[in-house]
Amino acid sequence: MTMKQMEVTIMGQSYILGCPEGGETSLLEAVSSVDREMIAIRDGGRVKARERIAVLAALNLAYALAERPAAKPASTSGDDVDIDALIQRLDQALGADGQLL
Repeated sequence: MTMKQMEVTIMGQSYILGCPEGGETSLLEAVSSVDREMIAIRDGGRVKARERIAVLAALNLAYALAERPAAKPASTSGDDVDIDALIQRLDQALGADGQLL
């Protein structure tokens, strides 16, 4: 996979990051989240060291991610799908030459 370099700014400091082709939007969203979190911690006034701010921001973001509900498999919104009825309807629409089963 081809990597490109992107320059981003987090809490006023520039960083050059590697990014896979096509991943620019996701990377910029991640950078924006980290930047917002770090600025909020800094502006809270209790932590001044950039390294400690970065660690706290990483922990806050990781915790928020862990608290998200697990992705559920795609469902049919609780409706039971009658596959046999669907096949019959397709067979009728296609006629005898295009029957599925």
